[in-house]
Amino acid sequence: MDAKLQELLDKQEIGEVIQRYCRTLDWLDAEGQASCYWPDARIEYGFFTGRAEDFLPVVMETESNLARRWHMLSQPLIRFHSPTSASSECYGIFGGGRWQDDGTIAGDMIGGRYLDEWEKRAGENGDEWRISARTYILDWKSPLTGQPLFEPDPDFPLPTYRIDAAGHPAYRKL
Repeated sequence: MDAKLQELLDKQEIGEVIQRYCRTLDWLDAEGQASCYWPDARIEYGFFTGRAEDFLPVVMETESNLARRWHMLSQPLIRFHSPTSASSECYGIFGGGRWQDDGTIAGDMIGGRYLDEWEKRAGENGDEWRISARTYILDWKSPLTGQPLFEPDPDFPLPTYRIDAAGHPAYRKL
């Protein structure tokens, strides 16, 4: 029973890393994003192949140049190889937009999948799971035009935050 309970706890921790990955990209939290990967993790995104410590500045600059960004990953399917190594796969949807010359925001919605390898190692807070290798596979892409700006729309009055730099006042460390 103890091994099954530990596996459930480990799956929960891996799932939280995946959610932290999305959240820290969207809020432009570079430190939080770095906590998702081991620095020596192998990364293969097509536009970048290398180590996580070299990937992080590239991906944070890419995300910072967007007017908005939104990442959502599915619950992962996880298989353990040992108490300290695992593989997972999950689907992801990303929506983003850039400022256009006419003052609107347009971009793409992208669907793909993340093939991750995980290792549990000694970290800052004791033993922790982080990504040790990641391959991203692009499955589809569709244009996203007519995105809302950052002022309330009287016809659909929901708040819209402009997150164009780290440290937004609504961001909370969780």
